[in-house]
Amino acid sequence: MAFDPNEPMKDRITDIGPPHYEQFFPPVIKENYGKWKYHEILEPGVLIHVSETGAEVYTVRVGGVRLMSVDFIRETCEIADKHCDGYLRFTTRNNIEFMVDDKAKLQPLIDDLKSRKFEAGSNKFPIGGTGAGITN
Repeated sequence: MAFDPNEPMKDRITDIGPPHYEQFFPPVIKENYGKWKYHEILEPGVLIHVSETGAEVYTVRVGGVRLMSVDFIRETCEIADKHCDGYLRFTTRNNIEFMVDDKAKLQPLIDDLKSRKFEAGSNKFPIGGTGAGITN
């Protein structure tokens, strides 16, 4: 697959444009794309989304930081791997949303997020930013 100057377009691989966002959806989101009936805020930062098919997704929104260290991103990914099958979402305002497809997974996720604190004692992943909550 070496470059051939006589056929410069043969076997050409480009990186023009980002990959389509749909390939990064969690399976439950992909299966129910365009079929969501409603959502409710269960408590500040915790939402339930219900599909026409009956599928439910629970979202926990946490405040992110404007400048994220590699360690913070690794910890965020560790949480997503542990509770959310490796999926997470960054909002346009740098908050982080963890999504689970089973109510039984919701409370362990919330407990894990609340247990993670900075050395000074403040929450690393403060839950909120929806409804009457404050966002980043």
